[in-house]
Amino acid sequence: MRAITIPEPGGPEALVWADVPDPQPAEGEVLVEVAASAVNRADLLQRQGFYDPPPGSSLYPGLECAGRIVDIGPGVHGWAVGDEVCALLAGGGYAEKVAVPAGQLLPVPSGLDLISAAALPEVTCTVWSNVFMIAHLRPGETLLVHGGASGIGTMAIQLAKAVGARVAVTAGGPEKLARCAELGADILIDYREQDFVQEIRKATDGKGADVILDIIGAKYLQRNIKALAVSGRLAIIGLQGGVKAELNLAALMAKRAAITGAGLRARPLNEKAAIVAAVREHVWPLISNGQVRPIVDRTLPMSEAAEAHRVVDESAHVGKVVLTV
Repeated sequence: MRAITIPEPGGPEALVWADVPDPQPAEGEVLVEVAASAVNRADLLQRQGFYDPPPGSSLYPGLECAGRIVDIGPGVHGWAVGDEVCALLAGGGYAEKVAVPAGQLLPVPSGLDLISAAALPEVTCTVWSNVFMIAHLRPGETLLVHGGASGIGTMAIQLAKAVGARVAVTAGGPEKLARCAELGADILIDYREQDFVQEIRKATDGKGADVILDIIGAKYLQRNIKALAVSGRLAIIGLQGGVKAELNLAALMAKRAAITGAGLRARPLNEKAAIVAAVREHVWPLISNGQVRPIVDRTLPMSEAAEAHRVVDESAHVGKVVLTV
């Protein structure tokens, strides 16, 4: 088969579409013929040499895919050759085939094609696990999403609105904010021109956000604490603004706030399977009935993965960039 390889870390040009051995499904795995995968910022970090795959995982980038099952390993039940699926991966999505633990498979939601479905697994699992399973966002609360126009952000807006929350977003510029508003965002903050702490306080009569979903990390830590409501929850899922910051513990205690940090890629298989099962139970019906949908900015052939990475590097997109085989 062919896959995107990274012979040497570097810029987008480091991605090479090359002939590689076919994977084989192990115990508890299926083999998926990939129709499409989607670009995540973790892929960019892996390309740069900063985010190696977990031990035993595929060396190729790609944390999600959609396609058809073409082989089934021992011990797999409930799936059959020919089933159309999408999947959460620890790696290997940028390829013509990938072996997937059965617990990380999802059926393609009714009404969606495989290309659209490829944009779902990583964002739905990330948002549902962090915003709902960990931070316990409730109806009537306010969620602040940093990077509202990103793949994560566009999904977080829709899921929070679907459960009856109020949504605030930060994004860069009026065009991206307008797209966030189309998806249901109530409070629009241009981080280039406005102070999100002041804006969220103004919009909530001084209360602040009950939950903040943060992709920035260190750069926003102190301001996020200021923006939280009493008993607020800060869920950190990205480190685009650095990994180290000072924290005023008195301010944290005064808010009776909680800070969590979580990723998906390195979690044990049983934890990933539990998240995927929760997404299938709670999110898939919302997609099937049209309340929630994948936001695909553009599609590119897998062989042009370098161009897709340039688009994401420059944040020149809204939603997801999808690679097709």
